[in-house]
Amino acid sequence: MMKKIVVLTGAGISAESGISTFRDSDGLWEHYRVEDVATHEAYERNPELVLDFYNQRRRQLFAAQPNEAHRQLVRLEERYDVHIVTQNIDDLHERAGSSHVLHLHGELTKGRSDRNPDLIVEVGDKDIRLGDKAPDGTQLRPHIVWFGEAVPNIEPASKLCEEADIFIVVGTSMAVYPAAGLIHYVRRGVPCYVVDPKEVPVSHPVTFIKEVATKGVTELVSKLMEEE
Repeated sequence: MMKKIVVLTGAGISAESGISTFRDSDGLWEHYRVEDVATHEAYERNPELVLDFYNQRRRQLFAAQPNEAHRQLVRLEERYDVHIVTQNIDDLHERAGSSHVLHLHGELTKGRSDRNPDLIVEVGDKDIRLGDKAPDGTQLRPHIVWFGEAVPNIEPASKLCEEADIFIVVGTSMAVYPAAGLIHYVRRGVPCYVVDPKEVPVSHPVTFIKEVATKGVTELVSKLMEEE
């Protein structure tokens, strides 16, 4: 039976594809405060601004391509049962070819009802505008978990982490909860790796690979492919 690898990914893996993160000093987030575009209160206050912000992000996404780190995680599937748990709202893992991707914070390529979070529709690369309706007649909003909202997929993500034979963290500051707490569900003795050029605060015993995602993931995947 294949060993199960669970990979928790964050903004650092997509940054090398040109997707800006809200911790960057440049890019889309530079002109906005999180409180103005990434909370439900902001959406109620100025829905047009929020919709426009995510429309810009969606356009940026469709101009981007998966990078070598995304592709290397797909390569792991030749020898392992690989499950990606991502904090990213892009679809670069899917486009690279990953078979199992669980999104914690939603997906840019989808919209949903403002009344019913389970009523989700594909929007692809299209803009969402005021007046666009979900199937239940409410305004269509981005399928994004905003700050202050519940994270519906945290429970299945926790279960995956409990089942992991190997746990890998790529490109996340481990500062945003509840995602940052997932490492605590990993069983004692399970090998854990953290790929990030910066120091990442973790209380769990881990092996650090202080490289950008494309280089660090390639290095780690080569090691794991030899081991199996």
